[in-house]
Amino acid sequence: MKTYERHLSAFAMVAGFIADNFFFERIDLWQTQAVFATYTAMCFVAIPLLHWFEVHATPEKLFQRWRLTLPFIIQFALGGFWSGFVIFYGRSANLGASWPFLLFLFLIFIGSEYFHRYHSRLVFTSVLFFFALYSYTIFTVPIYTGTIGTGTFLFSGAIAIGLFVLFTILLRILARQRFLEYVWQIRLGAFAVLVVMNVFYFVNVLPPLPLSSEAEGIYHSVWRVPGAYFGTTEPDQSWQVRYLGFTPTLHIAQGDPLYAYSSIFAPTILKTNIVHRWQWYDPVQKTWITKAIITYPISGGRDGGYRGYSTATMSEIGEWRVSVETEDGHIITRLPFTIELGTVPLNTTTLK
Repeated sequence: MKTYERHLSAFAMVAGFIADNFFFERIDLWQTQAVFATYTAMCFVAIPLLHWFEVHATPEKLFQRWRLTLPFIIQFALGGFWSGFVIFYGRSANLGASWPFLLFLFLIFIGSEYFHRYHSRLVFTSVLFFFALYSYTIFTVPIYTGTIGTGTFLFSGAIAIGLFVLFTILLRILARQRFLEYVWQIRLGAFAVLVVMNVFYFVNVLPPLPLSSEAEGIYHSVWRVPGAYFGTTEPDQSWQVRYLGFTPTLHIAQGDPLYAYSSIFAPTILKTNIVHRWQWYDPVQKTWITKAIITYPISGGRDGGYRGYSTATMSEIGEWRVSVETEDGHIITRLPFTIELGTVPLNTTTLK
């Protein structure tokens, strides 16, 4: 194990990522929650146990084997956490709003392998574990409370802190001398994580998990029939728009309406409101001006998301966008488009 430590560490991280992709279909499935709970239990036990072995080091083979094995268990669990977070936060995030958090998360995911030797160090693993706990409770608590918003976020943080306090108590029992030596470093590291996560949330950088956009688009018209939604769209959009997500150009007569469609996934018991914020870019003032705010309720549970739409009259040509948001202003997805005057033939399509 010493000879192939780097390869085994990389294998542990890759194995965690593969396991996550295999199990993680929906965030509210019991299999998903069971995997995250297992990762939590592995870290909760393995980190204090490793340092108990370090404090009570003996030449016995059993002790030496556990001292070699436990860092890989910790690496597997933390690697599983990071890959799961990349999967779910990536699905939920709007890149334009949440890129700082996603970059932070991705760097931790990659750095977890680069700094694999530090997984045997108390402060490093303890702070990483607190970050994992906090990131986990943020999207797990709404699944069971059926609510989302600032109150739920603060409650999630309180649960993460409570679990971390229990973890430090176990750490103090098993490795008292080492824990007391580094206790203030652990507390300062955990406090830094607490501050960063709250800053990310209150400046609307944190993705609005457990909500995520399953389908969205801007259409000339949208209508609903029992069991299905239909929309009309322009057929001749460029391949950059179709495949790379470039901003589409829509052609209308002056004063015609357009429709914003979104399908938002939410856990089964969650009920909340979704906001469509229609904005036009004023090239003179160089700022986005809100033209309409439309709110409608959603209920969770549907695999493809809860479907809904809003409409607004296009009073200006130029750049527009519709931000699909939570009630407290967190962006789920954003739909930019450009308006030009003109008429083109339209195709009817079935909406997901």
